[in-house]
Amino acid sequence: MTQILRNAVDSPPLTSRARWAVLAVVLAADVLDLLDATITNIAAPTITRDLGGGAGLVQWLGASYALALGVLLVPGGRLGDRYGRRRLFLTGLAGFVAASLACGLAPNPAALVVARLVQGAFGALVIPQGFGILGATWPRDRIGKAFSLFGPVMGLSAVGGPILAGFLVDADLAGLGWRPMFLINLLLGGAALIAAARLLPRDRGDASVAVDGPGSALLAGAMLGLLGGLIDGSDGGWGTRPLALLLAGLALFAAFCHRQRTAPEPLIRPSLLHNRGFTSGLVLGVLAFAAVAGLLYTVSLYLQRGLGRSPAGTALGLIPLSAGIVVASLACYRLIHRHGRRLVVAGLLLILAGCGCLALAAEGSAWALVPPLLLVGLGMGTCFGTVYDVTIGDIAPEEAGSASGSLNAVQQLANAVGAAAVTTVYFHTVGGGETHALYASLTAVAASITLCLSLVRLLPRKAPAEQHH
Repeated sequence: MTQILRNAVDSPPLTSRARWAVLAVVLAADVLDLLDATITNIAAPTITRDLGGGAGLVQWLGASYALALGVLLVPGGRLGDRYGRRRLFLTGLAGFVAASLACGLAPNPAALVVARLVQGAFGALVIPQGFGILGATWPRDRIGKAFSLFGPVMGLSAVGGPILAGFLVDADLAGLGWRPMFLINLLLGGAALIAAARLLPRDRGDASVAVDGPGSALLAGAMLGLLGGLIDGSDGGWGTRPLALLLAGLALFAAFCHRQRTAPEPLIRPSLLHNRGFTSGLVLGVLAFAAVAGLLYTVSLYLQRGLGRSPAGTALGLIPLSAGIVVASLACYRLIHRHGRRLVVAGLLLILAGCGCLALAAEGSAWALVPPLLLVGLGMGTCFGTVYDVTIGDIAPEEAGSASGSLNAVQQLANAVGAAAVTTVYFHTVGGGETHALYASLTAVAASITLCLSLVRLLPRKAPAEQHH
């Protein structure tokens, strides 16, 4: 917060109209990130039919973006503190648009996965700057109004993004198939970049801010090794190469953990890891977000491969889930201070119930899937809208910013691991049929959610009186 206030004096106060324009630019960048994090859930089968790559490409499409975003999210925020948020926002957005073009023109699976990694990396430069920019441009007594728009806008994007992707794929514009869902970022991202260059206030940054480059590199190597081994093993058999990748990933992760204990400015403050409530919430969040990220991917696969739906039909079929997320998130925003971790329990139980009902309705009509998907969505909105607020319930106020950044980064890494792990279960068991593969995936998800329930009692009982995110 001190750095935000210091940067705020670099530019004159903005008019009310200018503040709203800055908010629109920040929201546009976050919407772009959310769209590109989810579109491959819908388009993966179409992309693999066009480029090849099989199950490995399906798994890498979502995992690569989330992996790069998660690894670089905290360093991206610190780079903004060091070099100036405006500069990093513009650099990240320009790189994101260029990487989107590379995705849309990718000639083969390897080029597409690399472009997705680059896209996620530049996204990690953009996203952390948003709240800092708003904190420097909005008065403290009005910034709550700005932040209150994020929930509804992100909720609508979560619903509209997959639908847009599905219809773009089905429309086959100019015979380009799935490519326009990436190429549209040239228009959307380009407009946001021009607006950002004109509207965002200048700030100096603080050259004394440290960035743990070695720690970030170790974490990136560890995650690439673990995901590479997991995906390679599920796609080509568990021979020497996938096992070597897994071992290399584990070794690099051990080195990363050692670095966190010895680095002067580690990615996660050691004092946070000594807090039982925070550590429990971190582990619970990893398990829950990983499980549900994998669930969303496999449900999308099943709707297309098992039930023969088109990408647009799949996107429409997932509307109940997205609607449940939006409704529950908005409802729980006002309930969290009264009910605290009980909402986390309620959300996890709703997800479990939804998985059970989904297994029963898997081979039914399109309408039979609506209640299970709505239950899962309500559970996600109830749990994920509250778990991290509760997790920071008893940490010191000065640690809130570091805690929130760490939790958001871990969420993205969990999305990457979950997408790879649960789809590995799906493809490993698909020999028994698509429905059998879905049952196996649901069982893995349910086991993870059940484990989460055992951790809830270790969380703080309540969220902090003033939320910091």
